[in-house]
Amino acid sequence: MRRRHLVHLAVAAAATAALPAFAQGTFPAKPIRLVIAFPAGGPTDITMRQLADNASRVLGQPVIVENKPGAGGTLPAQLLQTTAADGYTLAQIPLGVFRLPYTTKINWDPVKDISYVINVTGYAFGIVVPADSPIRNWNDFVAYAKANPGKLSYGSTGTLTSPHLTTELIAQQVGIQLNHIPYKGSAELAQAITGGHIMAAADSTGFAPLVQAGKIRVLNTWGEKRLDKFPDVPTLKELGINIVQNSPFGIGAPRGTPPEVVAKLHDAFRKAMDEPSYAQSLARYDMLPMYMGPQQYTKFAQDTYATEKALVEKLGLGKAN
Repeated sequence: MRRRHLVHLAVAAAATAALPAFAQGTFPAKPIRLVIAFPAGGPTDITMRQLADNASRVLGQPVIVENKPGAGGTLPAQLLQTTAADGYTLAQIPLGVFRLPYTTKINWDPVKDISYVINVTGYAFGIVVPADSPIRNWNDFVAYAKANPGKLSYGSTGTLTSPHLTTELIAQQVGIQLNHIPYKGSAELAQAITGGHIMAAADSTGFAPLVQAGKIRVLNTWGEKRLDKFPDVPTLKELGINIVQNSPFGIGAPRGTPPEVVAKLHDAFRKAMDEPSYAQSLARYDMLPMYMGPQQYTKFAQDTYATEKALVEKLGLGKAN
């Protein structure tokens, strides 16, 4: 009898040892990878690295940031489709992810095939020109574009990103045609605008240091109200363009990630958001915390999936059937 009892104990111990780390309540038991959609050195990279560093201290394991730029910021989300649902690979989810099925043939669903962990922030956007440009303000910009259809070149952080689509929506509303040049991220775009390769740029306010250095000029910003950093620069709404764009983004995990793992990740990143160091990193780029928990973030994904379809169709940028 004692021998049988010992055998049962041994089998139970072996089964427990074979369970994943999260099932034993020890998640995370190794470093976590957080893949972000834009290159090193830009606002997304810098703020997400601070957030990851803060979360590492809460989780007791390193959260290692990996940059995977390109494809309009959608590569990290695509990576989740071929990654184990164990909580050890996470991805930034930019707004462009919700446009992907309408512009590209894919075999996964941005709403159903991602476990939404937490939304953390969004961007402050604007349109800038070189400081020596003859375009001094937004009226000059529109006047030049109307006089030279398709010749006013502007750069963005990638095709079908929020800066690209919002600028095209602005152009449609004011009746101008622009020449879009995509780049892989803010750092590359900054080199292009300061190097004279493009006439304007649409980007988040990672361009602020270049404004302060006297190298570029801001024509408008895209928030609900003027930015403290640029109090003399009008919003789109003040210019008669009824658009507000802050492109919220957060963190997702593969579909099927255990709820207890999602909850632990959420709690860690929520605490990481509350650290003063994160608020300070956001403030550098006029970004604000935009917290959504798993349920609210999932609902946001569902709603945004529908609204982005309407935007893509309005701009005539949907994929051919």
